[in-house]
Amino acid sequence: MRSLGIIVVAGVTALTLASCSSTAAPAEAPAEGDAAVSVSELQIVVPADPGGGWDQTGRAVSQILTSEGIVDTAAVTNVGGAGGTVGLASLANETDPFTLMVTGLVMVGAVETNQAANRIEDTTPIARLTEEALVVVVPEASPYETLEDLVDDIVDNGQDVTMTGGSAGGADHILAGLILEEAGLTSDEISAKLNYIPNSGGGEAVTLILGNNVSAGISGVGEFVEHIEAGTMRALAVSSEEPVELLPDTPTITEAGYDVVLTNWRGLLAPGGISDAERDALIDVAAQLHDTETWTSELDTRGWSDAFLTGDEFDEYLAGNIDEVTATLRNIGLVD
Repeated sequence: MRSLGIIVVAGVTALTLASCSSTAAPAEAPAEGDAAVSVSELQIVVPADPGGGWDQTGRAVSQILTSEGIVDTAAVTNVGGAGGTVGLASLANETDPFTLMVTGLVMVGAVETNQAANRIEDTTPIARLTEEALVVVVPEASPYETLEDLVDDIVDNGQDVTMTGGSAGGADHILAGLILEEAGLTSDEISAKLNYIPNSGGGEAVTLILGNNVSAGISGVGEFVEHIEAGTMRALAVSSEEPVELLPDTPTITEAGYDVVLTNWRGLLAPGGISDAERDALIDVAAQLHDTETWTSELDTRGWSDAFLTGDEFDEYLAGNIDEVTATLRNIGLVD
């Protein structure tokens, strides 16, 4: 298995954390001098347009928090653009401490590729919630029957082959670069040959693929599975270490001949500068969400893996993930 840091984070770390995800981490006691607070009204910011994995996550969190009576209200607002960095800027200016923004690997990469002024390090990490395999797909009428067919055409014809997915520098873009690197291309060759069309929401990528306006697409399994099952998209490979339950007949990228594993995590951030008591209250909300049978059912339906992590452990994971993603983006030529 490849030893790039991002794969270590997405694979080995995920396996390690799986053993402690069966029970939610309790909220930490309020810091001395801080009174405990309760949360009844939340704002949830989805830093993408409707239709993609972040939107699915944000709306699932909102619906379950309110239906289970964990909070009274959890209004969702979409603030799309630039791989989530527009939403990140809005969070930086947020004065309501009880605001949660969906985040994940995509945003980590987008901060670097967009050279964003606002950074994840300036927020308050609350919880990592899920991990999801990505899937490489082509339109139903595509001539590509295997991942090798697609990769060989990119190597031979470069910019004539178009690939779509989420934002520039996000998980989908990174996966495309890693596959081409594994196919033997240098970072300069990847930059020259990879014609990647980014989108601010999963719905846009679906439209491009179904309209036969691109050669291939990459996104989370949950975003494409209904189209694959309907036969309007053909799955070539999934990015997990093992086959995905929702797509049992689809090979892994490794099985397809390219030694690459990458999963996309998603979680929740709060504004920077909130009090310890406010942070603990939000962590407790996330823990209560995680413990519901409704959330477990949602994970199964979406094909998401439970990757729950909070508090200082999530802080440490996030810091390491930022370092690893930045190094990988440099390795495959997506940032200088």
